[in-house]
Amino acid sequence: MAFHEVRFPASLSFGSVGGPERRTDIVTLVNGFEERNSPWAHSRRRYDAGLGLRSLDDVEVLIAFFEARRGQLHAFRWKDWADYKSCAASVEPSPLDQVIGTGDGMTKVFQLRKTYASGGQSYVRPIAKAVAGTVLAAVAGDPKILGVEYTVDPNRGEIIFDHAPDVGTEVRAGFEFDVPVRFDTDRIQVSVASFRAGDVPSVPVVEVRIA
Repeated sequence: MAFHEVRFPASLSFGSVGGPERRTDIVTLVNGFEERNSPWAHSRRRYDAGLGLRSLDDVEVLIAFFEARRGQLHAFRWKDWADYKSCAASVEPSPLDQVIGTGDGMTKVFQLRKTYASGGQSYVRPIAKAVAGTVLAAVAGDPKILGVEYTVDPNRGEIIFDHAPDVGTEVRAGFEFDVPVRFDTDRIQVSVASFRAGDVPSVPVVEVRIA
């Protein structure tokens, strides 16, 4: 399977439904207590692209995109309108948004990540697909200059510093990002009559793991 570095048309993903899912194994003991365990370290996101379709022109764009990806064969980028920034949706990313590591004097490459915190607990999500031109970086609170002090590999979600951050310095970043996904079906079924009546097709999309 190849990964196509192309984003599903954002105008079609807007209006879709979806979000993260977890897998939890639950065993109820004879005394009524439960044992719960999750085999997944990271959540997986699912969406329905069909709900973003508003016209037959949209359907044509969807079919062209689906055929070019060969159905489920090739993965692609997806904009999750509910969660696509390192910060709140109402503001623009800043280089101080997310802690992505601590300098050790040797490491130059840092993986982007986003932390979700609530009630004293947190989850750190690795970000594999950054949006080119949106990634900002800072070391010890000092914003760095893209192309002079660091570069970005948006296809791997990595920041590469020209000089390794000093020992103990906090490395932060702000960015926009996409979700790596594939179609979760090899079939698109559209009835023109039904679509005009408001019955849109279901087009499931599922997140894929990126090594």
